[in-house]
Amino acid sequence: MTDTKHAPDAPDAPRSTGVLSTSDGPGETPATDGRAHDSGPGETPATDGRAHDSGPDETPATDDRAPAQLLTAMVDHVLALAATWPDWDGRPVPAGDRLYTPHKAIRRVADHMVDHLAEMEARLAGEETQPDHWHASATTTAADLAPFTGADLDEARSRLTRLARIWANRLDALTPDELDRSAGTGWTFRQLAFHLAESAYYADAVGDLTTGGASASTPARPAKPWS
Repeated sequence: MTDTKHAPDAPDAPRSTGVLSTSDGPGETPATDGRAHDSGPGETPATDGRAHDSGPDETPATDDRAPAQLLTAMVDHVLALAATWPDWDGRPVPAGDRLYTPHKAIRRVADHMVDHLAEMEARLAGEETQPDHWHASATTTAADLAPFTGADLDEARSRLTRLARIWANRLDALTPDELDRSAGTGWTFRQLAFHLAESAYYADAVGDLTTGGASASTPARPAKPWS
């Protein structure tokens, strides 16, 4: 969901033709710096244009599972589903007011991981986090609609497994105190990791296509407020 300082999905208006744009989903609020942010659970727009945690009851729930293992397991799950996506029939799958395709799901998982990795590294370095300009899930690009081939699956495996290792190595290097009393403003790094593990949602929206690809009869999946 978020760059705790800014929501993970910041849908901007489409800037080119060949793009399908869906309406803003629940909880999407324009920030005061001119960017649009998904104000998902625990996030409210702040006057500096960033989204901040609105209270402990709305922050990501955590438990005693190792954050690094959560993220590697999430990527394993995404890639297991992606292995069935070369069977996709070309029709986007609805999830609430959003549409998902294999390429879009991979794009959102990777962008979500990059977004929060940049946030965490900036906070550890004592820097301000960078404003995002993701088109996110509110926009379905022409590239999102392309066939998902075996070569695309190979690319996704290489990209996501490396991102997962970067995250796992970084999280494993942090002490429990650093995970729970994290530098900078925003969710703790443990909360950030548990939130990021929910990126499996993007892949689950497309689902297992072993039985013949997405179809018009595929039940619409509810949208996440930050998707």
